[in-house]
Amino acid sequence: MDNLYRNEVLIVEDDDNIRRFVAINLDRAGFKVTEAAVGEMALKSLTISRPDVVVLDIMLPDMDGFEFCRKLREVDPDIVIVFLTARAQDLDKIRGLELGADDYIVKPFNPLELVARIKTVLRRTQKLAEPQRKTLQSGSIRLDLDANKLFKHDCIIEVTPKEYQMVKTFLENPNKALSRNELLNLIWGEDFVGDTKTVDVHVRKLREKIEDDCSKPQLIETVWGLGYRWSKEA
Repeated sequence: MDNLYRNEVLIVEDDDNIRRFVAINLDRAGFKVTEAAVGEMALKSLTISRPDVVVLDIMLPDMDGFEFCRKLREVDPDIVIVFLTARAQDLDKIRGLELGADDYIVKPFNPLELVARIKTVLRRTQKLAEPQRKTLQSGSIRLDLDANKLFKHDCIIEVTPKEYQMVKTFLENPNKALSRNELLNLIWGEDFVGDTKTVDVHVRKLREKIEDDCSKPQLIETVWGLGYRWSKEA
């Protein structure tokens, strides 16, 4: 999920062991996680990066979580706030919710429940990031990197593994002239000892599959004396 949007959670907790335990479980659940051990540090971090969720302890060394919640709500009414605290009294829970918290979880806690309740609040506020498929696209050509499939106008095009890697290489380097040797190294590997004509053969076969008229290629252009270039304007 590295290049996909992920909901970000800021954990504000002074106990290192608890903070890391929460961070590990949220990371495994697909969240991007940042951490702060004190309230002031957390508030300063919010001026640099805005998380979707703050998981907040009440008993912090420099300010209590209620004060943090109040200050956060003054500057941003939309960040999801989930209290995670050992304070189990009903009055504390009521106070936290009245200050603008979205949920209140008492320690000890089940990490799976924490994840589920964060996702529930994000769905309710319509901020839960939906999983997205990894794709590369140029005009009518789309490469589904999850399924390892090539499409043209949403119709699947059957290609060999090397043809697939060739399209992927071109789409990752649009409008860049790639020499035959570069293509050999990127697709076949630097240890490949075959002739550069291998590239020409694969380009010809690929053009037959994806070009509207392979005698007048618009997608894979020939760069005379060098190699080929993918035209992203096509």
